[in-house]
Order: sequence, then C-alpha cells, then structure tokens
Amino acid sequence: MGISRDSRHKRSASGARRAQYRKKRKFELGRQSANTKLGGKRIHLVRVRGGNYKHRALRLEAGNFSWGSEGVSRKTRILTVVYNASNNELVRTNTLVKGAVIQIDATPFRQWYESHYAQVLGKKKATQAKIDEVEGAEKSKSQQKKLAERAATAAVDPLLDDQFAAGRLYAIVASRPGQSGRADGYILEGKELEFYIKKIKVRKKSFCHGQSAHFYFL
Repeated sequence: MGISRDSRHKRSASGARRAQYRKKRKFELGRQSANTKLGGKRIHLVRVRGGNYKHRALRLEAGNFSWGSEGVSRKTRILTVVYNASNNELVRTNTLVKGAVIQIDATPFRQWYESHYAQVLGKKKATQAKIDEVEGAEKSKSQQKKLAERAATAAVDPLLDDQFAAGRLYAIVASRPGQSGRADGYILEGKELEFYIKKIKVRKKSFCHGQSAHFYFL
C-alpha cells in the first residue's frame, strides 16, 4: 500500500465517507520514521522533492546544546533518553526525536563555567584539591577585576548545581534528527526543569509499581 499523507481517505467532519475520485499521488507520499538511536554517528541521505536531500540520522552520539541563561553552546555527548511525552517505548529503546528529554555529559559546560567565573560547580561532591586548583590559582589584577564583575551573575540554580555534581544534565532535543541529521537542543532550567523532574519521578514510580505487580502475579 505505501505510506500516504493525503486526507482524501479520511471521513468528513460529519462522518460521511468521501468519494474516491483519484488514485494516490507521488507528492502525497510518506516515508518510514527514522527512529534515531544512540550510537556511532550514521546518517543516510534521502533524495526528496525538488532534488533536495534530507539527512536521515539512524544513529547519533553527540549534539550541540545551549545553556540559555549563560548564552553559551557546546558540543557534548548524549548519554540516555529519560522522558518522552508521546510514548514510553521511545524511552526504553533510547530513540532520539524532537521534544525528547535526555541526559547529556556536563563536562564541557562545567569547564567553561570554571574558566569564566573561576568558581567550582557542584561543590558538594568536589574535592578540596579541585576547589584549590580552580579558585586558588594566581591571577593578575585585571583578571581579578574581571572575575569580581562576573561574580554578580555567577549564581546557578540549585537543581542545576546538583546535576553538575553528578556530571549529567537534563536537556531537550529541539532539532529533528530524522530530517536534519542532528540532535541539537538546550539545557533545561527553571520552571521547565522542575516540571520535567516531576514527570520523570512519576514515570519511575509507575514503572517500579508495574514491575512489582508483574512479579506478584507470577
């Protein structure tokens, strides 16, 4: 049959079946979803209408992510998919789609923060040697003046600070991996971060409850 994007086969708003007055057309075709997985980078080119090409990402392992409040972007590793509003199966299979909540490696952002503000992120788990290395390094007077000015805006959300201590940040995929061949996005902060942390906790609870019920019936 093939995948078709036309609406002629659908019933009208009143529920009436529409008359079939023509066959399928090439410009109405649809293609199978990419179902981009985590793994070594693998991208296929797909020729589309007008001689253009789509970049169909089959596997991706990294992407560019933006830290909005600091106005900085870094390329970093994608570690795992933790939440998807549309389908839990996409979480279980680590499928990258637009809008998926993922965990990324915090290292590039931590390194930037420590060099920019000369302060340690995630102090709860940081060793004294690390704190001395970052904050106790010798600095010129001009550097000290610069850092003193920056210190006014150096505060980080406590939820984000905890994530830096663990080395993993929650982020959202904003690009479309099956169309552009990239998994780029932004780090979750503020109210949006709180919202998704609640959602992830609820999902984990229901998953654990479902597993225990399954074992009980066995």
